[in-house]
Amino acid sequence: MATMFTLKPISLDAVAAALEKAHRYRLLNQPLQAESICLDVLAVSPDDAEALLTLFLALTDQFSRHLQPAFDRAQALLPRLPDAYARCYYEGILCERRGKAHFRSGNPMAGTMAFEWLEMAMGFYERAEAVRPPGDDDAVLRWNSCARMLMANDRIRAPVDDPSESMLE
Repeated sequence: MATMFTLKPISLDAVAAALEKAHRYRLLNQPLQAESICLDVLAVSPDDAEALLTLFLALTDQFSRHLQPAFDRAQALLPRLPDAYARCYYEGILCERRGKAHFRSGNPMAGTMAFEWLEMAMGFYERAEAVRPPGDDDAVLRWNSCARMLMANDRIRAPVDDPSESMLE
């Protein structure tokens, strides 16, 4: 049985510095440390948009190590994002990163799963593009990146219909 501790709260004055550290830990490929810091920030400032986004990204950074429960926890954050654009854009990132994680896994269905998740990501990016703020082309850049990945890799492909199934109809 795990030992239980009472977590110590950070002060509101420390939020900005803590978030800076969380960003640094993400850059150092230490998403668990970034996640922990964001949870500390959200404990004292539950609606902090920067902490929510950094936590979301730290969770998606963990997909290559363990998809679950990081995927579910990141997905649960989406409704807390501030507007329709952010919700669509970051749901696109969620799908894109899941697709890439599947592809890197090397599992037998990895290419098909990657295709399906990347295609879903592109749909969210298109929705985000439709409601984006002026001058913000991030959704377009992400859509193009997914499209290039799909075009450049023959192992990422749509599911193939089983011809034997159509013969049964």
